Amino acid sequence: MGREKGRAMNPIPVIEAVRDGEALPEGALEGFLESYLADEVEEYQMSAFLMAVVLRGLRRRDLSRLVHSMLHSGAVLEHEDLEGPTVDKHSTGGVGDKVSLVLAPLAAECGVYVPMMSGRGLGHTGGTLDKLESIPGFRTDLALDEFQAMLQEVGAAMIGQTSEIAPLDRRLYALRSVSGTVPSIPLIAASIMSKKLAEGLEGLVLDVKVGAGAFLPDEERALELGRTMVEIGADHGVPTVALATAMDRPLGRTVGNALEVREGLDCLRGEGPADLREVVLSLVTEMVLVGGVGADADAARHGVTDALDSGRALDRFRRMVELQGGDPRVVDDPGRLPSAAVRLEVRAPEGGRLDGLDPLALGRAVVELGGGRTRLGQEIHPGVGYADLTPPGTELAAGDLLGTVHAADEAAAEAAAAALRDAVRIGHQGEGLRPLVSHRIDEGGVQVLHPAR
Repeated sequence: MGREKGRAMNPIPVIEAVRDGEALPEGALEGFLESYLADEVEEYQMSAFLMAVVLRGLRRRDLSRLVHSMLHSGAVLEHEDLEGPTVDKHSTGGVGDKVSLVLAPLAAECGVYVPMMSGRGLGHTGGTLDKLESIPGFRTDLALDEFQAMLQEVGAAMIGQTSEIAPLDRRLYALRSVSGTVPSIPLIAASIMSKKLAEGLEGLVLDVKVGAGAFLPDEERALELGRTMVEIGADHGVPTVALATAMDRPLGRTVGNALEVREGLDCLRGEGPADLREVVLSLVTEMVLVGGVGADADAARHGVTDALDSGRALDRFRRMVELQGGDPRVVDDPGRLPSAAVRLEVRAPEGGRLDGLDPLALGRAVVELGGGRTRLGQEIHPGVGYADLTPPGTELAAGDLLGTVHAADEAAAEAAAAALRDAVRIGHQGEGLRPLVSHRIDEGGVQVLHPAR
């Protein structure tokens, strides 16, 4: 790498160069990172480096080197025995985002292998692993050899990040969380892309959320993150496309782990809410194209839609559940999923147009219900959350249903009902929502698909 064996490097010039916005000499960053992994760079020095990146950013070449070091600090998967391209999807996180549950088996049914490593709930956003683990018996802790065997058998496997993958990222992420250096586009992009590239991908599609429920609510910053990740993918030889999708309202009509699994199953039956269906179809179409399986966008979209509406993707999901230790009967009988003891309907206090439904408020309320975590290792209640949420844009009469709270007890239900009432904005003029899929980003730049109204 970038230092002589047995000889500790001086980290200060690297920190100073980033602080001053200067390009780093060949091998300097790699040596700095290798020394950090060898405990030859102090935590406070790495914190200074991270803060310098937050304040000054990183040049594209140096960011590519950072990702390369993070990626190759651990195992990088190889898939030589697979008969098709390996393509994954990553979402930057949102409220009600159960896309992966539908997308993975659907993309696999369309000829793409999906080696998906996912995360748990973070802050106000839900995590794919927590949703999957609400299925009784479902294992997300597969070893890498089990993971690859599953991938070959079903075409899709969904697990958590293992200790072998990008250990440098884990160390840096832990340090960022306690040093005020989380909100940095280069660092966010490097963390995401190092883990995704370690999956041994031939293509990657990104779902970049924009709006109040996203980690980067501002459109300009969200698109910058998308561009940065697309560039990283290109620099590492992995064709990458990003779609910007709306998170100024929850996706679908449920928020909460088991409730979102139910809605995902509805979508896999060719049913479910129109917004969830559209985001899934758009992303899987891009996966088929980036993997070279589809001839053109129209043909790819037609094939993806047929695979969803025919029920074939649902059958593949059932096989994935069974092989990962889950109860496959859940697919046909969602009543076997965990449920909450109390249900409370929340109704509109007045008539008018439902102009807004604050996703951030609802995400936080689900955490308070016990459906998310406020500390590491905390047990969650998989059955709590919101269902039957009325989509923004709906004309309401006084007394119409806004949503149903699922809670462990009456007091928690009342608090969550109050949160839903506060999250609702009822007007009479009607205010514009973000387009569901607003932008597409590839190596050629940013394309506006649907301008904001």
